[in-house]
Amino acid sequence: MTRKLSVAHLSAIDLAPPAFIEAAGAAGYDAVGLRLIRVTDDTPGYPLMGQAQALRETQSALKRTGLDVSDIEFVRITPDFEIEPLLPFLDTGAELGARHVIAAPYDPDLDRLADRLAELSEAGHARGLSIVLEFFPWTVVPDLATCRQVVEKAGPEVGILVDSLHFDRSGSGFDDLAGLPPSRLPFAHLCDAPVLPAYTSEQLIDTARSDRLPPGQGDIDLHRFLAALPADIPLGLEVPMRNSAVDRDLIGQLRQLRDATLDLLETVGHT
Repeated sequence: MTRKLSVAHLSAIDLAPPAFIEAAGAAGYDAVGLRLIRVTDDTPGYPLMGQAQALRETQSALKRTGLDVSDIEFVRITPDFEIEPLLPFLDTGAELGARHVIAAPYDPDLDRLADRLAELSEAGHARGLSIVLEFFPWTVVPDLATCRQVVEKAGPEVGILVDSLHFDRSGSGFDDLAGLPPSRLPFAHLCDAPVLPAYTSEQLIDTARSDRLPPGQGDIDLHRFLAALPADIPLGLEVPMRNSAVDRDLIGQLRQLRDATLDLLETVGHT
């Protein structure tokens, strides 16, 4: 079985979707994740739902390369969350043929968070999109155990997005990961990084957003991480690197990420 590999938009966030798709296709990926909603003040988002020409160009790039859209991101679930403003985002995801929508937890009321996830899941399901909740060590859902509690309350169709960086830095357990029902894990994010005894919130966020390493080039125990996941789970490479730049050999860089991942998968018998 050949593992399906996608590349997350954060790995080359300065590229607009058509250029990003072309680069990913040239580098040998099967799919991409697209960031349609801006996350931070200093990183871009690409709101194709309000840009008809850009959407057509993105669809043309997908057709030319034969790539799929694994996921679109990301939805912040906050205390003032409302579903109506997100419907164009979900509609655009459906037009792109996306499979999943990434949601992020920013509501300290976990019961309300679960209810809002259920609402988002219902709207997504009506459009052929599944919702996954990603946990981050600096948020109100800091680890895998808490994330599982929230998604189980949200309903059977809400999944969990496990990122190897956040999994490691949250102190989540491999047994907990292996014990998740496969239906809760539609895909996972993979990267590497140094491992330190402790981290400040600033270090956690800085590494997550701009200073990761290709799989196998850091200290995270990716062998145990992969062994705890379903053997056929698709993987998305999310590897923003501080020294990367769009005027360098971006296709070569994306290809190196893919090759590093394939080498790693071969060592654990998951290809």
